[in-house]
Amino acid sequence: MGWLWLSVAIALEVAGTTMIKLSDGFANIVPTVLVFVFYGAAFSLMIVVMKYLDLSLAYAVWAGVGTALVAAIGILWFNEPATLLKLGSIGLIVLGVVGLRLGDGQP
Repeated sequence: MGWLWLSVAIALEVAGTTMIKLSDGFANIVPTVLVFVFYGAAFSLMIVVMKYLDLSLAYAVWAGVGTALVAAIGILWFNEPATLLKLGSIGLIVLGVVGLRLGDGQP
């Protein structure tokens, strides 16, 4: 169950971060409110995740996958440049998360 809750928490955190961009510096009220809703839900789920997964693994996966997804959203949705260095760095983040998961020793 921990991995399922972690996946949902990551999705909520990514949604919250995306809403930060869409809020346009607090100018758009709906995305601004959704920032707090999504982040509140994401952090609440992370409390649940800590019952199932080690802190070091859960937070590293949360941060790494969230960062990679937000970078992808920036490239695909907000037309940010997709340089070779940026794409390679995202790949390294993903490899790091996979390495942490494989090094965990749990199924």
